[in-house]
Amino acid sequence: MSSIRQQKVARLLQKEISQIFHLNGANWFPGTMVTVTVVRPSPDFSFAKVYLSVFGKMEPKECVDLISAHSKMVRGELGKRIGKQLRITPEVAFYVDDSLDYAEEIEKILKE
Repeated sequence: MSSIRQQKVARLLQKEISQIFHLNGANWFPGTMVTVTVVRPSPDFSFAKVYLSVFGKMEPKECVDLISAHSKMVRGELGKRIGKQLRITPEVAFYVDDSLDYAEEIEKILKE
């Protein structure tokens, strides 16, 4: 169960990371749209799991690996943006959000 503060920080991180991807996305992954779907910060805000949906030319796993390679740059840019709101800029780990695939699988099973 997350606290209200964790939820607010999650929304802040989601917004800022989305903007970072919006600015750098054309260079990192051309022809691919990356969406930040969920951010789950730890209770002490030192770590955050970021779940991404990937649509376009690149495979989701390949895109997440590329973003993970740029994670230090993403964290640095994030620190510049949220430095006044948070004392610690969280370490970020990126994961593929497969909830849409999971929902489609369940829907397919229920139709049978």
